[in-house]
Amino acid sequence: MTGQPSSPHVWLVPTPVGNLGDITLRAVEVLRGADAVACEDTRRTGALLAHLGIGRPLVRLDAHTMHRAPQVLEEYPRLAYVSDAGTPGISDPGAELVRAAVAAEIPVEVLPGATAFVPALVLSGLPNARFTFEGFLPRSGRERKERLAAIAARPETTVLYESPHRLGATLSDLSGACGETRPASVTRELSKKFEETARGTLSDLAARFAEGVRGEIVVVVSGRPVGEAVPGEEAPDHAALARAWAEEGRGAREIRELLMAQGLRKNDAYALALQVTQDA
Repeated sequence: MTGQPSSPHVWLVPTPVGNLGDITLRAVEVLRGADAVACEDTRRTGALLAHLGIGRPLVRLDAHTMHRAPQVLEEYPRLAYVSDAGTPGISDPGAELVRAAVAAEIPVEVLPGATAFVPALVLSGLPNARFTFEGFLPRSGRERKERLAAIAARPETTVLYESPHRLGATLSDLSGACGETRPASVTRELSKKFEETARGTLSDLAARFAEGVRGEIVVVVSGRPVGEAVPGEEAPDHAALARAWAEEGRGAREIRELLMAQGLRKNDAYALALQVTQDA
């Protein structure tokens, strides 16, 4: 295998999330030259390798068998690892394999390639300079409520994965936590024939997908709007703040800027700043 080390090495190899043409030339080279390919589902990965004309030993390493990683690394020193789709280590057991390799002082390399949440984030049309990736939400209980509350409160966009049959319930829960009018998008079947991105409010999307849908799902939720109170916290008393700043001797322009930083609209901030400075 050209340019690949002959000493122990672990490669995390992204595989297509839909269109098989999205595999990279380097990924094919690594898969072809590794001692074995570890994967979550040997049938699914076997079909991919057959499509690529690659015949390598397959080893199952999923959430239930990852405890065998040290033994697998010993048997197959130059190991390629793939998840069912996308980049390994994101919402799958690949991260555990990395820890096992690091503990054994085996070099680890992650190839760039396909992933689902980045295209979905871009397709959403929502702000993406800063975002939080949530992976899969807990199915129920206190931890789920806490994660929903965190999504509602944070100012940056949130990206999460969801299964088709739980999509409607999750959108409904997000609507309850974030507010019905919070903008969001649902992308499914990325790079496949029936790829779809639906955009709208959480309430609209919850109604649209109430009965569930087929395919792999990525949900993108807009951050908390500037000036909207954090759930569970009282909204700022702009008038009281403005009066306090005026009593400190601050001018109307400075008070206006401070009020706008608190989320007040420009015209409202200007009017309140003028009022409190005239009254002072």
